[in-house]
Amino acid sequence: MAMRAGHPCYFVGFLPEPVPGQTIEDIMAAEAVFMETVIARHPQAEGRPFVVGNCQAGWAVLMVAAARPELFGPILVAGAPISYWAGKRGENPMRYTGGLAGGSWQVAMAADLGNGVFDGAHLVNNFENLNPSNTLWSKQYELYAKIDTEAERYLGFERWWGGHVLLNAEEIQWIVDNLFIGNRLATAELVTKDGVRLDLRNIKTPIICFCSKGDNITPPQQALGWIPDLYDTVDDIRANGQTIVYCIHDSIGHLGIFVSGKVATKEHREFAHNIDFIDCLPPGLYEAIITPLSPEDPGAELGIGEYAIRFVGRQPKDILALGGNDLDDERAFAAVRRVSEINLGLYRTFLQPWVRSIANPTLAETLRVLHPARLQYTLFSDRNPFLAPIGPLAEQVRAQRDPALARDNPFRQLERTTSEQIVAALDAWRDLRDQLQETTFFAIYGSPLVQALLGLRASDEPPRYRPGRQPEELRFVQQQIEALEAKVREGDARIGVLRALLWLALEERTADERSFEVLRRLRAEHGNVPLDVFKRVVRDQFSMLVVAGREALEAIRGMLPEDVEQRRRAFAIVRQVVEVAGGSTPEREQRLAVLARIFEVEPRGGATSAGAAAATAEAGPGTGPESTAAKAAGRARAATAAGGR
Repeated sequence: MAMRAGHPCYFVGFLPEPVPGQTIEDIMAAEAVFMETVIARHPQAEGRPFVVGNCQAGWAVLMVAAARPELFGPILVAGAPISYWAGKRGENPMRYTGGLAGGSWQVAMAADLGNGVFDGAHLVNNFENLNPSNTLWSKQYELYAKIDTEAERYLGFERWWGGHVLLNAEEIQWIVDNLFIGNRLATAELVTKDGVRLDLRNIKTPIICFCSKGDNITPPQQALGWIPDLYDTVDDIRANGQTIVYCIHDSIGHLGIFVSGKVATKEHREFAHNIDFIDCLPPGLYEAIITPLSPEDPGAELGIGEYAIRFVGRQPKDILALGGNDLDDERAFAAVRRVSEINLGLYRTFLQPWVRSIANPTLAETLRVLHPARLQYTLFSDRNPFLAPIGPLAEQVRAQRDPALARDNPFRQLERTTSEQIVAALDAWRDLRDQLQETTFFAIYGSPLVQALLGLRASDEPPRYRPGRQPEELRFVQQQIEALEAKVREGDARIGVLRALLWLALEERTADERSFEVLRRLRAEHGNVPLDVFKRVVRDQFSMLVVAGREALEAIRGMLPEDVEQRRRAFAIVRQVVEVAGGSTPEREQRLAVLARIFEVEPRGGATSAGAAAATAEAGPGTGPESTAAKAAGRARAATAAGGR
């Protein structure tokens, strides 16, 4: 999709066998070198590379970007867990696995038995166990029920899914201790060996999070929970100069987010085609809404493909509304972290020396060969001498086969009914198992006695660290605010038009790709300003509206030419951009009437009534659904002074 959209595209992969001694920080360093090389190969590129990370690559990319933000353009993380404790009771059982296993000591033992190497097949088994009806029955049944057409797809997926990657013991232990059980990424608790704190707030380029309600491995709460972990309000995000976009699919599963040929195609295509638009979005939190685009829609000729994407302003509380942990849930997961540390220490003290004494390369390879995820295939392959007659028999069956193609064949109907009953029985068993696991988890780790024994009841503070703001950062933000206020009245007519459009976007809390297409064409007509310059201008003008409020809006009048016709043409551009984004509404016409007064032109039937226009004009900027711009400025200053949480 990236190449179809006209972008040079590079791919980062991993060898099945890890380099001896390789650590997560080594991988981060290697990815940074890779980014430096790509940037050097494209010196004429506008901005930095757009980076996509799927699942575990998502959090790995964000860690590198937090340490080296200057290397990254927009970042898309798809199905990537970032806030690992998050989820909903009754829906996300996988997050209980670490607690029910007693922590990460089993991971350490598995790596020790593997002679210092952890077998990725264990991770795949965890995923497979989430849906036993598919693993044990449906996957194979669908293959044989559609044997004439399904074999190629089945083998292609299984070769990919069964290509288990190995990890060094240090790698998997770091991942489990610091991420899956420790949950230290979303709260800036990770520090590299060089003393660099991995704080996601360091990333100043747009972050796009794509997730799905149908994903039981990385639900939306885990993909998005880091946002309310770091920010209380959208003004905190703006004060930090960060742009965050999220998109939630209704039904696609975890793997479908990356490998589906049709379900998630429109999301990835829209992100690829609109990456310049996303890169120019002002700081804030947005939800990407993708809708079908018909020829009758306003500005349809400006859209790309069959869909239109718009970005709607959101607050961190909108993410919390998806559901998640309360304080008691957080304490339970914090208890798991303490228990894991204790059990890992006990294992390393009393058991690890014995396990390592019997570990050797031969034992490690034997355990990998006998792993059920591999053995189920090798038993039914040419490696098994007892199955040698199967090949000739299969050819004979193919030659003499008489398929039952009639849909009303009673044996086919019986077969399908039996299959559905097997699936229903396995699903019922899964639901019972998941409920039992959740009940057991909270009975143990939610117990006040267990928590008190672990020291979690010794303080009234929340069980999880909340990162603050550094004094140097707060001073820098205040200096930026003062610099913006000093430049409120600077700019020409183009800056005035851009500021007017940004005020409308701030009020309506939405931006549309068709509107951006108009701006893109205007940018091309006026010397094709470099994208990074255009992006900086957009951010500065938006920040001025947030900081200076009505003063910044009224200052547009001084940027416009004296000639009335030129002011009319400038206002016509504003109206055109607004109309292609969805046509006229009473609220929109009121805001246009405010701008018409500032531009000193007729609104051309804009305001619904003179009284409404006058009332809106008197109110000044910030009359939209979120807040007044003056209040937004006050909140931004308060957030800067208080440092968020």
